[in-house]
Amino acid sequence: MEDTPHRRRPRYPGRNPRRFDEKYKELDPDRFPETVAKVVSSGRTPAGSHRPILVEEILGALVPAPGRVAVDATLGHGGHAAELLPRLLPGGRLIGLDADPLELPKAEARLRGLGFGDEVLTVRRSSFAGLPKVLGGLGLGDVDIVLADLGVSSMQLDDPARGFTFKADGPLDMRMNPSRGLSAADLLARISRDRLATLLRENSDEPYADEIANALAAARADAPITTTLALAATVRGALAALPARIREEAGDDPVRRTFQALRIEVNDELGALRSFLASLPSCVAPGGRVAILTFHSGEDRLVKKAFQAGSREGIWANWSREPVRPGPEELRSNPRSRPAKLRTALRAGAAGGRAS
Repeated sequence: MEDTPHRRRPRYPGRNPRRFDEKYKELDPDRFPETVAKVVSSGRTPAGSHRPILVEEILGALVPAPGRVAVDATLGHGGHAAELLPRLLPGGRLIGLDADPLELPKAEARLRGLGFGDEVLTVRRSSFAGLPKVLGGLGLGDVDIVLADLGVSSMQLDDPARGFTFKADGPLDMRMNPSRGLSAADLLARISRDRLATLLRENSDEPYADEIANALAAARADAPITTTLALAATVRGALAALPARIREEAGDDPVRRTFQALRIEVNDELGALRSFLASLPSCVAPGGRVAILTFHSGEDRLVKKAFQAGSREGIWANWSREPVRPGPEELRSNPRSRPAKLRTALRAGAAGGRAS
């Protein structure tokens, strides 16, 4: 029997790893739980993972109970699902959806590893906008609980290869499903200057939309913008003519907002949300409950207006006119929760046997 060759640990400059692929301990929490616990206690999210937001508030609003059928329409890392599943037993079921073909198998493996088999957990690769089709394929008319966390998972944000982050260089992609649609680089190469400025205003409330759109249009005339750091540098350069005080106050917020605006367009996130909200009433049983977690004003406005209009039509009751926000302790322990807003609603009508 041959001896297994010894593998040296990855080497990196300095005392602590900086690059995503150097953080091998954070990326393997089963082998290095102490490292992960240390990272979490410092208020950071371990590389390759995601910390679910407003968990207690979501559980309080959705009231998961034995026998109920729930949907996690944005499975992500599986953090919210892991809290919902044991509360649905015995007799209940959770259907988990996610459009990301790279992260979905990992999330399913995590949840299977916690002991949730096919009889209680069903996983499907689908955007949340595809919820009616998924339910129809499973022979379900409606469900008791629907959760949608519209934020981008930390696993996607932190991995430079996905193109969502400007903290490290990588291909300017930003697609939730890397095999479909135009990448952010393709979008930047094709979009008009005026349309780009509109996207920056509509998708991220960018106050310097015209300056950034002008700079990006000028830069791509010389060479395509194909990497995350090239995009970030161009955005920073767009603000170079502004007074130093304004640049200092803005920091990297214009870069962050530009990435957000392009990501939303690349993945048609607002279009998918509109479709989801339009079909949601038919997917939720009378007496059923909905929780939607948003991360920017455009998403929150759509959710608020849908619940408001549905309330007037007798579809939704007890909907949250004011969103729930993370408290001081969660903000301290998980700074990425800062922009989160949670709105909830109750499906009007008499509850059936499952959701009573």
